[in-house]
Amino acid sequence: MEPPHSSLSRRIKPNLSMPQIINMSMGFLGIQMAFGLQNGNASRILANLGADVHELSWFWLVAPITGLIVQPIIGHMGDNTWSPLGRRKPYFLIGAILCALGLVLLPNAATVTHLFAANALLLAVLFLAMMDASVNIAMEPFRALVGDMLPKHQGTLGFSVQTILIGIGAVVGSYIPSILTSLGVSNEAPEGFVADNVIYSFYVGAGILLLTILYTIFITKEYSPEEFAAFEDGKEAPQESSKFTDIFKDFAGIPAQMKKLGAVQFFSWFALFTMWVFTTSALATHHFGLSPEDTHSKAFNNAGDLTGKLFGMYNLWAIPFAFLLTPIAKKIGKKQTHALALLCGGFGLISMYFIKDINFLWISMIGLGFAWASILAMPYAMLIEVIPQRKMGVYMGIFNFFIVIPQIINGLLGGLIVSNVFGNQAIDYVVVGGVCMLIGAVVTMIFVKSEDETPKEIEGEIKQVHF
Repeated sequence: MEPPHSSLSRRIKPNLSMPQIINMSMGFLGIQMAFGLQNGNASRILANLGADVHELSWFWLVAPITGLIVQPIIGHMGDNTWSPLGRRKPYFLIGAILCALGLVLLPNAATVTHLFAANALLLAVLFLAMMDASVNIAMEPFRALVGDMLPKHQGTLGFSVQTILIGIGAVVGSYIPSILTSLGVSNEAPEGFVADNVIYSFYVGAGILLLTILYTIFITKEYSPEEFAAFEDGKEAPQESSKFTDIFKDFAGIPAQMKKLGAVQFFSWFALFTMWVFTTSALATHHFGLSPEDTHSKAFNNAGDLTGKLFGMYNLWAIPFAFLLTPIAKKIGKKQTHALALLCGGFGLISMYFIKDINFLWISMIGLGFAWASILAMPYAMLIEVIPQRKMGVYMGIFNFFIVIPQIINGLLGGLIVSNVFGNQAIDYVVVGGVCMLIGAVVTMIFVKSEDETPKEIEGEIKQVHF
């Protein structure tokens, strides 16, 4: 796909067509498929390999810690990379290859253990870290690519398209274990091993991830340094060498609107981390009536399959909501749209406590689908209004701090709270997650500025950034 290049004297980025926007984000479908497989099955895999429920959040710390380290570095490197392959695409490719390898190895940790006489649980955590690091290598550049390629007024559309593709990938990834089970693949795991339906699902995810990333790499062409210079009011690309220490300078100079959005992200992602880590245990104890220690029975693995289905459902609901985000935002404003979505998500999580019949838990997923669609799009659409083009990658990476820090805090404290405060009844902590999402909605309405309130602030803060 060739971007609609114009003469270098043109100062405004041309609009991209819908097929061009879809092509440039197609790799996100594969990334989210891998992410959906991980979210729906990582706790189950770790439990199969011997992890206790109060330990799960500690193992899940691998994901946010790797994101905290990797994303700002990759964003900074992407801002300063100009290769024959492009600016962001080299990182897509590296991340996809490593993530596909992690997808193959993670569910086979027990087998690898027998080959190398290692601890299966430890190896699983290491493979999980490998997956998370590589997903972050590939994912952050996709966010930055929207800012690179689209004019700011198309930002909401660009991130909404990413949300639709994310939803499709996550739905497929979440449902594959259940589909394989219906086709006769076993979902029962011998003690110390992972069920076959999960293992084969990860193989499928690895293949689709590589195909979608390669599609974006071959179809999409990024703008050249000279074209970016024209979009930057005719300024020449900076010639001075860039240092990793510049990341800390950039962090010190983040715009005020970004800090406010960061506060919203904190509560939103604290809630999401709670859901991803503890839903299987919550369903097993609250809905299936199992003891917290029962992690090898068929009923527990049925709870794991149900978790995958429910996660697929909220991603499925996110798809139509993603189509609605742009018209709703035009009607009531971006921050109002995001606050409404977070309210729906909060009530959705809380309702899981009160809906005892597993056949009706899909109702809870409707609100979560609306929230997930907005979380993946609206904060970024508001963010690109206040960050300069040349710092798009590093600021997208720094913005990730506000995503991973709440997950780290939750990971350190969540398991202890579940075991010591809620008596290993994880459903109670899921309700806490719902309350956090409601708080995020309130913070959005009170502190985040609407787009019609920000132009002067944006102009002033961009001038303060030193290139």
